[in-house]
Amino acid sequence: MHRHIVKAGEALWSIAEDYRVSVQALIQANQLPNPNQLYIGQQIIIPGLPDPNQISHRINVSISNRTLTLLQSGSVVKTYPIAVGRMLFGTPVGEYVIINKAPNPGGPFGTMWMSLSKKHYGIHGTNDPSSIGKAVSRGCIRMHNADVEELARTIPIGTRVMIG
Repeated sequence: MHRHIVKAGEALWSIAEDYRVSVQALIQANQLPNPNQLYIGQQIIIPGLPDPNQISHRINVSISNRTLTLLQSGSVVKTYPIAVGRMLFGTPVGEYVIINKAPNPGGPFGTMWMSLSKKHYGIHGTNDPSSIGKAVSRGCIRMHNADVEELARTIPIGTRVMIG
């Protein structure tokens, strides 16, 4: 099972939103006596997500290099070119996990959307392939459609994503 480490400024409702689970599910899974009293460093079980330490794949995103690197058991499998967030809409730095996948989400998201454990952010395709390699998104990680489809077929839900 996945465990989220509480960071400064987080509340149970914001953690629930990031992982798209109900506050009640978090209260039940963690048997929280007072859900309004979280502390920095506290571990919160996220029901329904596997432990990312049990998944052999990991994704490293380099904002400055505009690359997404897929690793398996610590070895590089493939590096993909990406687009990242533009000025005022930076791609969020930190550690996240893939919480769901949605093929053909429509609009500018290309042929695949994979949600990160941060509300409103994901790894997705694009209807503008010329944007890859640039800082043009509203914070999401954009990939060529064929690349994001290949990635989605390769990684399971719960895969760790490190963005830096």
